[in-house]
Amino acid sequence: MYEKEKDLIGAFLRGEVDRRGMLKGLGAMGITAGAAGTLFNMMATNAHAADFDWKAHSGKSLKLLLNKHPYADAMIANLQTFKDLTGIEVSYDVFPEDVYFDKVTAALSSGSTEYDAFMTGAYMTWTYGPAGWITDLNEWIKDPAKTNPNYAWDDFLPGVRNSCAWNGTPGGELGSDDAKQWCIPWGYEQNDLTYNKTMLDKIGGKVPGNLDELIETAGKASKDLGGPYGIGVRGSRSWATIHPGFLSGYANFGQKDLNVSADGKLSAAMNTAESRAFHSKWVQMIQESGPKDWSTYTWYQVGTDLGAGASAMMFDADILGYFMNGGTNKEAGNLAFASFAANPAATSATPNIWIWSLAMSNFSKDKDATWYFMQWASGAEHAIFGATKMDFVNPVRQSVWKDEIFRERLNKSYAGYVDMFDKSAPGASIKFTPQPLFFDVTTEWASTLQKMVAKEVPVDEGLDMLVQSIDTQLKEAGLG
Repeated sequence: MYEKEKDLIGAFLRGEVDRRGMLKGLGAMGITAGAAGTLFNMMATNAHAADFDWKAHSGKSLKLLLNKHPYADAMIANLQTFKDLTGIEVSYDVFPEDVYFDKVTAALSSGSTEYDAFMTGAYMTWTYGPAGWITDLNEWIKDPAKTNPNYAWDDFLPGVRNSCAWNGTPGGELGSDDAKQWCIPWGYEQNDLTYNKTMLDKIGGKVPGNLDELIETAGKASKDLGGPYGIGVRGSRSWATIHPGFLSGYANFGQKDLNVSADGKLSAAMNTAESRAFHSKWVQMIQESGPKDWSTYTWYQVGTDLGAGASAMMFDADILGYFMNGGTNKEAGNLAFASFAANPAATSATPNIWIWSLAMSNFSKDKDATWYFMQWASGAEHAIFGATKMDFVNPVRQSVWKDEIFRERLNKSYAGYVDMFDKSAPGASIKFTPQPLFFDVTTEWASTLQKMVAKEVPVDEGLDMLVQSIDTQLKEAGLG
């Protein structure tokens, strides 16, 4: 039964036909989508196991700590595949993000053996790694006895993969030859432009291509739309205000958060002439075209305003725009996406990124079995499932972005999303300098921005005060 169908799926698994050809062929044989999926999963699991002993830890059990997120939802929906493949049982706890990172810190700082692996942001590993709370995964990635030969470590987007590796030296380059792989990238966010097509058409505004054009179009939208404001960006007193649109634009002008001297000393870099000019324009944009209560804005407020039609544009995570363009959001179907290079002299966008990653607790009771889960969850097969069957955007593997079915799915309902990715991904990486005072520096930076926007301090004076304060903190910590 199904011999011809199995032959066709086998040809796909060997790379002899593409995914479109396989699905078209199965359809011609009268195989329904559900039956095709079942047959494919069975054969893919068998093929997956053929070159690697996936049953080596059969009978063992693991526990995960997860943030409530579509990436976690996609993994949970496909978890039975892993259990069938390996014989490993997996349980998990899921918490909303407002308490999630506190749960992680509590578990790790106490040395708890309850959780074997967990979701994390790459920034957090700059604390977890040097503290000895998580494991350098190079030991497993580079061991052919423990890693599936088809894992394809080189398939990960280079800028994303390297951003998850750091040698632990303050100011050390991410992805350096001596870097430790503190986590495995799972899904990530590029910070680009999401805009309301209907609103921009109404005012005759063009899609902004740089910061000056963004200020102009946002101002026109705020003036002419009769209600919605022009541009949404984050503004709360938090590191999360600095890392999305703000740092993406700042880095596109060649600016840095910190300088690293030849002897490894760190110093604040926010008071260059170029930085002053950027801050002035950013502050002007918010004052003229941002929400009235901008200083309270987080990911949630920026996104929901766009989805509800309260704003015309957003310079933030592309996946936030993705979610606002669907579901029950008022403006679902009206949103579009564009790669955004703030600097008119730049050849392309250089977005700073957030990376949801998987890390292994250093207190795991069975690290080898945990690695089996981590390599499966970050593998191409699961990524394809999440990208085509669930809302697993943005995948971190190049092969998934080449999948025509995935690309067509996005192009059909998310105008400009694929083109935005293609233009932005080559320059996408973490732009911050890795160092243990990351959260202190960025939170104070956000606080200074708030004072500038509120006209409590002029931009030049505010930056001088920020640099002086950060330099003092770095010296007191032995870093400056």
